[in-house]
Amino acid sequence: MTVPAPPPQLLTPLDHALAWARAGEPVALATVTGTWGSSPRPAGSCMAISASGAVEGSVSGGCVETDVMTHAQDIMAGNPAQTLEYGVSSARAWEVGLACGGRLDVQVEAINTPACPTGTLPLALLEQACACMAHRQAAALVRLPAGAQHALVVQTEQGSTVQYGTCPPEICNAAHARMQHGRSGEETDTAGQVWFVQPLVPAPRLLIVGAVHIAQSLARMASMVGLAPIVIDPRTALATVQRFPGLVPGQTLLADWPDEAMQAIGIDHMTAIATLTHDAKLDDPTLEEALRSPAFYIGALGSRATQASRMERLRSLGFTEAELARIRGPIGLAIGAVGAEEIALSILADIIAVRRQAPLAHARGWAHP
Repeated sequence: MTVPAPPPQLLTPLDHALAWARAGEPVALATVTGTWGSSPRPAGSCMAISASGAVEGSVSGGCVETDVMTHAQDIMAGNPAQTLEYGVSSARAWEVGLACGGRLDVQVEAINTPACPTGTLPLALLEQACACMAHRQAAALVRLPAGAQHALVVQTEQGSTVQYGTCPPEICNAAHARMQHGRSGEETDTAGQVWFVQPLVPAPRLLIVGAVHIAQSLARMASMVGLAPIVIDPRTALATVQRFPGLVPGQTLLADWPDEAMQAIGIDHMTAIATLTHDAKLDDPTLEEALRSPAFYIGALGSRATQASRMERLRSLGFTEAELARIRGPIGLAIGAVGAEEIALSILADIIAVRRQAPLAHARGWAHP
């Protein structure tokens, strides 16, 4: 089997900031560190700004960007790092356009480089953070206000470790916990210092095994909600770019045996797997590989009878009841779906519920979840 080429890396604002800094430009990063009410962007959203005026990312969807960029230019010119506060109770918030009834705190600091010696964010830390993201290794950037202290906490098989800088053990533990759900937020150490913890988790992927009719809708819908779809099916008549426009043969459209493709891709905790073939020759090896992986979601299409016989075959291979309980079958939420599009919607909703740890992840509507 040919090892699939990795899908093209989606560049983040941190990647752009690193590229600009390496090119010799002063660069600033603006990060949402606090939100209340109907703030337009969640904590951890960030924007990279270069001295030449290039911008990547967003902290408010457009409401306060201009004001943030103005402060970023001042900070790159030598002003200290600062946290900007925008809120409906502030007259200035209306001036910059945040009239939606929420509040937003944005920390702005420059990257420390020869082009910007007053910057507070170490370039080496940014380099390591981007390297972790490129290799799909979960990490968290932790920092004190005004750029006073930074650390990079990296997830390992044994737990988490501080790879760059220093931070208290309790903050390292909190960073590890936040890497599991991917939500940024503040954490207080035993000395009363408030750290901002920004998880840098791998982009979520959805491996769809079986290039069937449902897969066509599921792949399209997955892209819309931020899941990167990869379709796998050795049946070359089905796994075609005509049926899956936008997917790239050898990268996101693989005409390989699914278990071999999954081994080559590497399954991590930000991967969901949905097998849709109804063919034991393809489904069973896929589920065996999935159960040995840390995938956050495993679902298998099929009736209750199909599911029961599938489980019996997997039991005979030595899988325990606890391991088999990871397989969600029938796949999806019980929304009464009819037709490929509605079934794809029910599957995607189930994946989102599991990823977000929502109540529907545990009460899917089937008689025997």
